[in-house]
Amino acid sequence: MSNGTLTRKLGFWSALAIAVGTTVGSGIFVSSGDVAKAAGTPSISILAWIIGGLIAIPQVMVLAELSTAYPENGSGYVYLNKAGWRPLAFLYGWATFWALDPPSISIMALAIVSYLATFFPFFSGIAGKLLGVAIILVITSIHYRSVKEGGLFQVIITAVKIIPFIIVIGLGLMYMKTGNFSHAPSHGAVKTSLIGGVSATTWAYTGMAAICFMAGEFKNPGKVLPRALISSVFIVLALYTLLAICVIGLMPFDKLIHSNAAVSEAVSYIPGLSHIASTFVAITAIIVILGSLSSCIMFQPRLEYAMAKDGLFFQRFAKVHPKYETPSFSIIIQVTYACILVFMSNLTALLGYFTLIQLVINILDFAAVYKCRKRDDYNPIYRMPMWKLTTILAILGASWLAWGTFTWAPWQGMIAAFIVIATGLPVYFYWNKRYGSASRKSNDIVA
Repeated sequence: MSNGTLTRKLGFWSALAIAVGTTVGSGIFVSSGDVAKAAGTPSISILAWIIGGLIAIPQVMVLAELSTAYPENGSGYVYLNKAGWRPLAFLYGWATFWALDPPSISIMALAIVSYLATFFPFFSGIAGKLLGVAIILVITSIHYRSVKEGGLFQVIITAVKIIPFIIVIGLGLMYMKTGNFSHAPSHGAVKTSLIGGVSATTWAYTGMAAICFMAGEFKNPGKVLPRALISSVFIVLALYTLLAICVIGLMPFDKLIHSNAAVSEAVSYIPGLSHIASTFVAITAIIVILGSLSSCIMFQPRLEYAMAKDGLFFQRFAKVHPKYETPSFSIIIQVTYACILVFMSNLTALLGYFTLIQLVINILDFAAVYKCRKRDDYNPIYRMPMWKLTTILAILGASWLAWGTFTWAPWQGMIAAFIVIATGLPVYFYWNKRYGSASRKSNDIVA
């Protein structure tokens, strides 16, 4: 029976599957073309993928240290709170719940439906939306009933989603044309930009931090979390770089830079697969997005659970199912909200606008290590090398992504941030006054 808290049942493979499964999503199917277009040449394009992955390494190192110092559910909320930035910690969770996590679940479910509709045209309109809801509910039932079984499912679906990429990489290495790598853009046609290429990869490398939301449910977190975080970066880096090499080697670069479905078109250049390229990629996309959807449904409700335990969210969200030992109420409300959003439109734009404030708070997450290291209770099992330099690099990498998001939609992002602050702060002060006194005492910074 549950004692009202979530117990540690997950191991290393579940952690690695959540980190990799969250990171490798549908974006990789189109981002290869975007990166190639921004980079301008094959060599710069490949280098951009490598550097994009290297930029993520300092970030996961900072998170590895913070998560082993405070192996609790909640990720950035916990670190900001420990750093003494309690209002920012609340706004992080407030924005995430209302404008980021449930919309992302809805978007992924609808993306799966859109690929399924290529095989079953019936699933369009309201039928497609109902199917999206059904997919969400089926995946939710797994994670609602058992975190251990949910972790096993995540391991399986992540392994399955990697297989198609390995097939493409294997065949791509066999059939690629080395002449494609010597492509040089005609004078004035395409500008080469390493910075632009790296910038185009940054979103593809986000997601490893998902396991920090469930840090309180991993056995031996001092070893599991750093190993999973750092391993996931190198796995994704190798996967993306090899895939980029194969895509460039398979299709002419001048076609790649204008492609909106680079992987699909690249597969069509593989002998024997040209007639089934679109089918192969559609099936791959369904599996890939399904893995990301499963991961999100699994880890996202842990943030609101942690906030409710701390007195900064609706208290029912802290409820743990007495039999299944999962944050049952938090899971139910989050997926219910996501199912409602399935029937709305323009969710992708909404997600983009509200992402800016989360990215800014992510920067503060990394900066929190400076404050947390002054606490008497800060005893991480893993300590990052050259911590000041590593933290600076992590902040710079996150700032780059935030700036790119700001330039994409500056006014919308600022309006979204204002909405989060204007709606969130009154609620914060109410909950903090009513429930937060005990938590404030436990989170006082000791210099």
